[in-house]
Amino acid sequence: MARTQGSHSDITGPRIRRAALRLFARHGFAAVSMRQIAGEVGVQAGALYNYTPDKQTLLFELMRDHMDALLAARAAEAARAGRDPMARLENFTRHHIRFHIERPDEVFIAYMELRNLAPENFAEIERLRHAYEDELETILRNGVAAGDFAVPDPRVATYAVIAMLTGVNTWYRAGGRLSLSEVETLYWDMVRKAVAA
Repeated sequence: MARTQGSHSDITGPRIRRAALRLFARHGFAAVSMRQIAGEVGVQAGALYNYTPDKQTLLFELMRDHMDALLAARAAEAARAGRDPMARLENFTRHHIRFHIERPDEVFIAYMELRNLAPENFAEIERLRHAYEDELETILRNGVAAGDFAVPDPRVATYAVIAMLTGVNTWYRAGGRLSLSEVETLYWDMVRKAVAA
């Protein structure tokens, strides 16, 4: 099939991904067709297959790219946190909120569309999620060993802290009563009190 006039791979590919991201977040993966994505981008439906083999691959790549970006950003941020468990936990808390608040569609899809991944794609996303969770669990374990934290089960505490921090995306709005910096500080205070010895 001929490429739509004005279509270029370095422009159309990213536009397809952005459109899919918006549509999946708004309507859910199962409700969105390749034809809808093509319509959003302004190309013929068949043209999408020049950029992705199918909708499943598109979903997987969006989720994988989100996790890759999170892990890369986290590695850069963690390098600045030092070795003290309390400082590292504060760094993790604030970074998690800042990173995720800027990516509401990616976060929504990362949590709500896991069930729609094929088993091999699910396994890869789970591997990346565990890599992120493992950093927080290590911080908590180190804090327990240092006597700074009292956490009977660091893995469960890891899940609880991440769920709490990710919850900011459900209610925070820029221009509201609290600035993002104030929200970070409030959440850091709650996290600190929840794990403190």
